[in-house]
Amino acid sequence: MILTVTPNPSLDRTYELPGLTRGTVLRATADRVDPGGKGINVSRAVAAAGHRTVAVAPMGGPEGALLTRLLGDLGIEAAGVPIAGNTRINVTLVEPDGTLTKVNAAGPELSPAEAEDVLEAVRGHSSAADWIACCGSLPRGLPPQWYAELVERSHRAGARIALDTSGAALTAALHRGPDVIKPNAQELAEAVGRPLATVGDALKAAEELRGRGARSVLASLGADGQLLVEASGAYFATAPVTAVRSNVGAGDASLAGFLAAGGQGPEALASAVAHGAAAVQLAGSLMPTPADLDLPSVVTTSHVPLDRALAEPAPCSP
Repeated sequence: MILTVTPNPSLDRTYELPGLTRGTVLRATADRVDPGGKGINVSRAVAAAGHRTVAVAPMGGPEGALLTRLLGDLGIEAAGVPIAGNTRINVTLVEPDGTLTKVNAAGPELSPAEAEDVLEAVRGHSSAADWIACCGSLPRGLPPQWYAELVERSHRAGARIALDTSGAALTAALHRGPDVIKPNAQELAEAVGRPLATVGDALKAAEELRGRGARSVLASLGADGQLLVEASGAYFATAPVTAVRSNVGAGDASLAGFLAAGGQGPEALASAVAHGAAAVQLAGSLMPTPADLDLPSVVTTSHVPLDRALAEPAPCSP
């Protein structure tokens, strides 16, 4: 079972448009609403793969009630923590060439008591979890050290922690030794305080974060592939993508694939890349099922292409 923690969940409304022109009335060609937030996306991908998952998240107002119902419809056990504020609604606009424009709401402010309630909900479900995936930005009211506290408490309970966040929250949690961190190229560069021009630069940055406490680093490098750096070595993997329809949630699908395949080694990396490649070819924030995966097309190697230049990240890159 994979337990996910999403401190700032959302309802994600996606509109597909024939084009995006400011100051005009736009008519969508398709629209959908999905449960959102990085940890919840991980749960959605885990459930789509047929595995058990429990999603811990603060939920409030009618938006929180709808989020709980949508999770149940997907076969996800929702461990909602009641809060006074309303769960946020995010909007994604998708153009025919795959360009995304996202409007993310700030979300509610959590009180100290509500923040502690979320930690207690994680503790209450952690004994049955093979992995705990803690994902996304922190809402107002939670200090950057909140993830560090969660990692420490979870380790005391014997759980393995995957952390997907950025900025001060990532920096604060590193010295608590998360078992896996999952930055993208931009987040990796921010964490080490320098630009990354090549895959070799990304490898050095991942090694630096391991030196600062992370036990392994799974780095999404967008169209260039993914990099895994752990105690057993460094591995690199790529997969062909026919056409990008939406990269919303692709990084979360990758993390789900990685953890579902054991969370270490080249086979787990191949699963991560297959899940991410499948996700970008689906509409909105749909998560891939086993039928969508093309594992044989994934090329995994321990020979990291150090001189390969990193491509410019796409908008909303996972």
